[in-house]
Amino acid sequence: MVDSKAPASQTLSRGIRVLEVLAAAQRPLSVDEIAAELGVHRSIAYRMLRTLESHRLISRQAAGGYAPGAGLVVLAQSVERDLHTVSLPELASAAEDLGMTTFVAIDDEHECVTLVSVEPRHAPATVMQRPGTRHSLSRGAPGVAILSARNEPADDPETERALVEARHKGYAVSRGEVLPGVASVAVPMHNRGPVKAAVAVVYVTSDRPVEEIAERLATTAKAIGELVG
Repeated sequence: MVDSKAPASQTLSRGIRVLEVLAAAQRPLSVDEIAAELGVHRSIAYRMLRTLESHRLISRQAAGGYAPGAGLVVLAQSVERDLHTVSLPELASAAEDLGMTTFVAIDDEHECVTLVSVEPRHAPATVMQRPGTRHSLSRGAPGVAILSARNEPADDPETERALVEARHKGYAVSRGEVLPGVASVAVPMHNRGPVKAAVAVVYVTSDRPVEEIAERLATTAKAIGELVG
């Protein structure tokens, strides 16, 4: 039996508060901003951030600020309305409509990681996209789609051109950047949650216009984003 009168852990409470503050901010926060929110010295806030970062519950962004990390998704696997659970039926519907493997990719420590994927049941041939597959955010449509939703410059001119195009069109396209001969279309998922994500497909050939594929993915991304909140 838990003793309700037992003293609470101040350190644990502060760590949870850090996660709450970052989730509510909807943008990366600096050490000083987090310390001010918690009412603690900068050094205390920094130690908590380093601990949370080591467990991948938060991530340090390129500009130096901190944001919620992909490790929170792992902890949320048992939560009814987490990203993984909510995505499955929406991805399955899109996979059948398009006849392509459809998946959600997330930003994990500046790498694009496949969180969950669904293959169509009746397509003659599909490309497998295994959950856990990871590559650079700047390679492939899913990573570019994720980056395109941010107001951050790219590290190199080629990626910057891809980001400008993705922002203009609302979707990203790639071929052979991750797997030889494999094409991908992806759209960013806009939501208020902690995960920066994209919905994408992979395929070898298709008679469908890219715009039609992107439009279907945008519908899926919107549905998932609204459910996740």
